Amino acid sequence: MSELFPDYKAPWEAEDHTLLRDQAAKFFAREVTPNQERWAEQHQVDRELWNKSGAAGLLCTGLPHEYGGGGGNFGHEAVVQEELALARDTAFGFSVHSTIVAHYIAAYATEAQKQRWIPAMANGEKVIGIAMTEPGTGSDLQAVRTTAIRDGDHYVINGSKTFISNATHADLMVVVAKTDTSEGARGISLFVVEVDKVEGYERGRVLQKVGQHGQDTRELTFIDMRVPAENLLGGKEGQGFFQLMEQLPRERLIIGIAGVAMAEAAVLEAIKYAKVRTAFGKPILDFQNTRFVLAECKTEVLAAKTFMDHCVQRYMDGDLDPATASMAKLLGTDKQVAIIDRCLQVFGGYGYLMEYPIAQMYAAARVQKIYGGTNEIMKELIGRSL
Repeated sequence: MSELFPDYKAPWEAEDHTLLRDQAAKFFAREVTPNQERWAEQHQVDRELWNKSGAAGLLCTGLPHEYGGGGGNFGHEAVVQEELALARDTAFGFSVHSTIVAHYIAAYATEAQKQRWIPAMANGEKVIGIAMTEPGTGSDLQAVRTTAIRDGDHYVINGSKTFISNATHADLMVVVAKTDTSEGARGISLFVVEVDKVEGYERGRVLQKVGQHGQDTRELTFIDMRVPAENLLGGKEGQGFFQLMEQLPRERLIIGIAGVAMAEAAVLEAIKYAKVRTAFGKPILDFQNTRFVLAECKTEVLAAKTFMDHCVQRYMDGDLDPATASMAKLLGTDKQVAIIDRCLQVFGGYGYLMEYPIAQMYAAARVQKIYGGTNEIMKELIGRSL
């Protein structure tokens, strides 16, 4: 149940979703919220957080029981993501692992690959990430320069990647590479690299970001990295671009959901602060301007939540189209940035101190409009559907 909207419940949220929400909220309050500053200082979460999350049943909730997943649907992943944001987390690469990349394995891997990788991903034994972006290639994936050349029963991969989430802890890394450099989209393939079993896989520097300081984001370099041919995702070359495109609605929707939930968390922080901070002899919530600002923010969060829930239902029904998923990402992240900015202003000078969660949320928010496809690209995709 939402603290800000106690009478609101998503139309798609069933009893098992609510039970999982409660479990996630308690887990994150205990294991995540108190550690934000420490994780920011060490530029990564504790490795055991993955194991604890798996043991609590919070990883891969939407993957089939037969492979060790939770056997749920997208709604189960959504409630966990919402509660993680409401816990004011800016460090845990949960969505990359559980909601996004795990589904590449579930959707496209061979049966043997699923049996090999999914159970360990679900229990937190193995962390997964995706190496997609390159120093000179962002959203234009057809222009990737990393190559994978077949050599007997292996592929030899060379190239470099940047902005890679979970890069420190990842045991499995999905690498986007060209298996045919003469082709564009049809020359792209995905490889699941078992990091501890290959040579030539090099982790570069930890990137110093504006926000999300506790998220282990790094550069990667592949130098004559020999990957077994059996690690080609799906077992067929040239399918990578289409695999990526098919999963984008899920990725963009979860980014939008996280954005709105983080905006909700910011409004809660601002309301609580405004009730105890005094100025001119009274709480600042008693000033009309403060009330008006927070009233607007609360209204916008609820409006955005209802749209996200509309999109979740459509995704669960199997008819969320790419344009509407782009709307979810665009709206959710735009509102996240704008609402957190207004809430930070309520804190005055204290809002500028990183020891306050509102400052951490403010610094972390801006990248949401960039990754998963920039919001400018979202507008282009929406525009093409007009």
